Amino acid sequence: MPVRIRDVALRAGVSNATVSRVLANKPYTSQAVRARVLAAVKELGYQPSHVARSLRVQHSQIIGLIISDIQNPFFTSLGRAVEDVAYDHQYAVFLCNSDEDMEKEALYVDLMYAEKVSGVVLTPTRARDNPCRKLIEARFPVVAVDRRVVDMDVDTVVIDNVGAAFDLVSHLISDGHRRIAAVVGPLTTTTDRERLEGYSRALRVHSLPVFHQLVQAGGSKVELGYQMTHALLSLPEPPTALFTGNYLLTLGTLRAIRERGLRIPRDIALAAFDEMEWTSLVEPSLTVVAQPTYELGRTAANLLLERIEDNRRPVQQVVLKPTIYFRQSCGHRQEVTHAGTCVGETDLRC
Repeated sequence: MPVRIRDVALRAGVSNATVSRVLANKPYTSQAVRARVLAAVKELGYQPSHVARSLRVQHSQIIGLIISDIQNPFFTSLGRAVEDVAYDHQYAVFLCNSDEDMEKEALYVDLMYAEKVSGVVLTPTRARDNPCRKLIEARFPVVAVDRRVVDMDVDTVVIDNVGAAFDLVSHLISDGHRRIAAVVGPLTTTTDRERLEGYSRALRVHSLPVFHQLVQAGGSKVELGYQMTHALLSLPEPPTALFTGNYLLTLGTLRAIRERGLRIPRDIALAAFDEMEWTSLVEPSLTVVAQPTYELGRTAANLLLERIEDNRRPVQQVVLKPTIYFRQSCGHRQEVTHAGTCVGETDLRC
């Protein structure tokens, strides 16, 4: 006969309700009582019935995670953080990959709704009229991460995209560049719009015009980065520096630069979003924004758990600060942090 919760209660000398509170990690239980209950659980080999709990609380022990592109290491790290937090709180993660496709995202939202998941963390494919409206209107716990949903009240975790892009482009300007091009992702997302805003703001603050022919915006794939960079380098007056909005676009940009036979930073400078292991190891090393990807996922998952516990609390907007590494691809011989503290001995520019 399977071990039941009342068996654990009898062994620990507590009530059934106390056992339930301990297993659900609820407050207001002393450490001594918790220790007795957990010892009884271990001795008896008790396995909590997640099906029974789901029936009581009207949702499953599953968190939905809808991300844009599982092949992008940014989302891999973010997803790992969500899974780690979920596991620590006895939740499983239902992972879906939208591929920046609105129809796929809507399909997965419907699936989350039908399965009555406990809550959903998602990177919305567009900022307005997003399919997640269905979940929010049904009072499902939802957290948007990396991107905002601007026409709905929803917990959100992002980085300071405008400030990071502003600092990158301002740095290129301080190195003497006046024709700086931008290669960014789809402007249907707040993330790419904010990065383009930071780029444009830096040019305006330094009294430089924003040339529309120097802005390429589209998807977030390697091939698109390659095509957009080729288009920029084919202009009658090509840019002397490039600003790229994400890791995959940067890979495409590097491929196009190499095919053109150009050298970084002698022929063209490069500043990009997303730090990877190789960006500090290549020659020349790349100037990049290092996003706190794991922290983004961890914060989003914790916000979701808080929302699951209390769906009436005020909506929270969390903005995390990235780190910028100024390296050789902008002309530096030594690495410099966002705060301007040189990691090496000197700070030489071309």
